[in-house]
Amino acid sequence: MTPEKSGGYKPRILVFSTNLISDVGIDYAGLLHMHYPATTAIIRLPCSSMIRPEWIIEALDAGFDGVFVAADGTDCPYLQDCTDRTAKRIDKALQMAREAGYNPARIKMAAICSVCAEPFVKLMDGFYESLLKLGPVRRGEASGNTE
Repeated sequence: MTPEKSGGYKPRILVFSTNLISDVGIDYAGLLHMHYPATTAIIRLPCSSMIRPEWIIEALDAGFDGVFVAADGTDCPYLQDCTDRTAKRIDKALQMAREAGYNPARIKMAAICSVCAEPFVKLMDGFYESLLKLGPVRRGEASGNTE
């Protein structure tokens, strides 16, 4: 669905990436002149396990239509259990999103490595399309109630 077909709505996506692993892959997409949605903002962290579930909910509260965590996966240079820690934090964020009335489909996570330019672009394009179908973010959307 194009923005023209969706009444001009362009979903805003916040990406949490890691400066040694996923951010390199995201930068690589730019170097290759690959395009992902222009409404994407990126915040860099040292390690994906540093993400706080509250930050994800705050991003949705602030009007981001979706939050994508570009996780280190098993490539994390800091923690051997980074993947497990990150997964637990995302599970908590999904729970918090449901409790706040947000559709949990607004939160995505995938491991993005330093050479994952094409997979990142495909993930962003797919996420953007799914957010177009969901429409603008609002509390209570998952329960049918809005604040």
